[in-house]
Amino acid sequence: MRQLVSILDGNTFLVSDQHGDIEPSLDSPTGLFIFDTRFLSTWLLLLDGERLRALSIDDAESFRTRYFLVPGEPTHYLDAKVSVIRSRAICRGFEEEITVLNHSGQDTTFTIRVEMGADFADLFEVKDVLRKKGSNTALVTEDSLRLRYVREAFHRETVVRSSEPARIDKTGMTFPIRVGPHGEWTTRLTVSTIIYGARGEDVRARLPLAGGRQTADIEAEHAEFVRKAPKLGCDCEPLATAYRRSLEDLAALRYESIALGVRLLAAGLPWFMTLFGRDSIITSLQVLPFLPELIPPTLTMLAGLQGHRLDDFRDEEPGKILHELRYGESAGFEEQPHSPYYGAADTTALFVILLDEYERWTGDAELVTRLEFAARAALAWIDSYSDLLGTGYVWYQTRNPRNGLENQCWKDSWDGISYADGRLPGFPRATCELQGYAYDAKLRGARLARLCWHDPQYADRLEREAAALKERFNRDFWLPDREYYALALDADGRQVDALSSNIGHLLWSGIVDESRAGAVAAHLLGPRLFSGWGIRTLADDQGRYNPIGYHVGTVWPFDNSLIAWGLWKYGFREEAGRICESMLGASRYFAGRLPEAFAGYERDLTEYPVQYPTACSPQAWSAGTPMLLLRVMLGLEPQGEHLIIDPYVPAGMGRVELLDIPGRWGRVDALGRSRTQRDEPTRPE
Repeated sequence: MRQLVSILDGNTFLVSDQHGDIEPSLDSPTGLFIFDTRFLSTWLLLLDGERLRALSIDDAESFRTRYFLVPGEPTHYLDAKVSVIRSRAICRGFEEEITVLNHSGQDTTFTIRVEMGADFADLFEVKDVLRKKGSNTALVTEDSLRLRYVREAFHRETVVRSSEPARIDKTGMTFPIRVGPHGEWTTRLTVSTIIYGARGEDVRARLPLAGGRQTADIEAEHAEFVRKAPKLGCDCEPLATAYRRSLEDLAALRYESIALGVRLLAAGLPWFMTLFGRDSIITSLQVLPFLPELIPPTLTMLAGLQGHRLDDFRDEEPGKILHELRYGESAGFEEQPHSPYYGAADTTALFVILLDEYERWTGDAELVTRLEFAARAALAWIDSYSDLLGTGYVWYQTRNPRNGLENQCWKDSWDGISYADGRLPGFPRATCELQGYAYDAKLRGARLARLCWHDPQYADRLEREAAALKERFNRDFWLPDREYYALALDADGRQVDALSSNIGHLLWSGIVDESRAGAVAAHLLGPRLFSGWGIRTLADDQGRYNPIGYHVGTVWPFDNSLIAWGLWKYGFREEAGRICESMLGASRYFAGRLPEAFAGYERDLTEYPVQYPTACSPQAWSAGTPMLLLRVMLGLEPQGEHLIIDPYVPAGMGRVELLDIPGRWGRVDALGRSRTQRDEPTRPE
């Protein structure tokens, strides 16, 4: 598998090979991307016509990287008389400094060449291998190379300049140089971008790249982000590493919305560097005890883009919360419905859940009051548009058969929902976790109605509806001979009987009857679902099981974090701890950065978790996973004006202390310790 190196700042990111080069690709997300468009598709460095190879890469920071390069193949490195340092950063656009070092004792001439190109591919064109419909031109000026793409009023442009004189042509820049004995030569290449919208307006002033963000600004902002988070002190090195890595990745994934000028979390690099309703809400739930200031912009943005009409192309309905928002060419010309797209059946209930959880932690009744209309509209959607068959359940079926999503639950790949024997059910479908989310949203909406909106009658009604849903669900979804809940109901009301990780979300929502919770927990931690590294998306004896299938056997860290939270809620503290241990153990093999997903192989088959080939990394809800696991292990739960702390730290993990946990109580500290640990505590840094 080809090693790729990425740097990012918000939804501006660059992906190259391990030598720093970018080669044209119609099926790989390499290049410089900004707001879903690739502004550089070629960026190749040549020394005397020869490609360079990396001796080492310094990629400790998310927004800049350094490559230490030499010409030739590895067998020739010993005799290299020249080396090159390639330093790059996302700042004020993209900058790269190239330094040539002459290690000989004589004056030496070299020819440095940088091949440059921009195909301006929309991210969907990269992912689906589609061809462009506009025209590309290259313009050479005295001091720059300007690469342009125009399709009607849609205009994108890349401008490259050099700090040193260069011979510029339409495909790059050439530098004939002379370097003295043991001397060096340096040039700085700057890449800026111009973006005009579909209506021809110049939006450069509203884009981070044109805002003059320098590396010092980004560095200071990231440091402040980390500084404001609670301080972790622990004896468990993987936990400490994962927590620090998560904070750094969350800082890097924030981007500035064009529409509202607020900072939002992009979902994941490279495919999902934009606002996703589901990902944003779940990440917000994970990080809420640590970084509550991230939540209001997310809730406000989602409420502002809430569905208000029936639009089959976008799967939009009144009250529905969006699935995905894109800014690229295909969305602008309505070739894709993502402007925004509403094809998710879970985001609307999750929106209400997040709003309530945020108020419980912060006491911010003002935001809850301001978003009352949006929350009521979301709750109304659950009882109306989502109940496609009039059975009292949340169903989904796209109204856009051309390019709408078939599966509109979190397992949204085409084969993510199946019977135990591998057959696929027809539509509409009602997956089990959607009913759990709806149940939780009704109870939480009732709480907000009673405490913040002063509408006790509405609260009573929501509570009655929640109770009826729980009774109905436990009757219709339970498989008594197998002692677990069906993955879904099909259009005929039959149970889709696959054993999946979705049943863990039911524990989190609270819809599971107490008498059945033990059986559910046993399945989750049993050998069919639990790999040793985490809980698989699909049990290993099911028809469609594949340990490297996207939603049919892989292990997803965010999925495991919600399941651990659910187990904790039902009192299965030891089982929740096993998930915490497995996730943190896996994180060691990813340098603390849990990926979007990894393979579901049994732990005794490999000594390490096997990478999923196209997993996003960093991914927001994977970055949020260590934080939610910390909450579970320390037993953090808001209750009125106080924070309840009831720790259960897995054996062997030692001491875990979290200082300055923010909330309506001000800031408090939490301490937990493995019952077998005898060491003296040490203060966190």
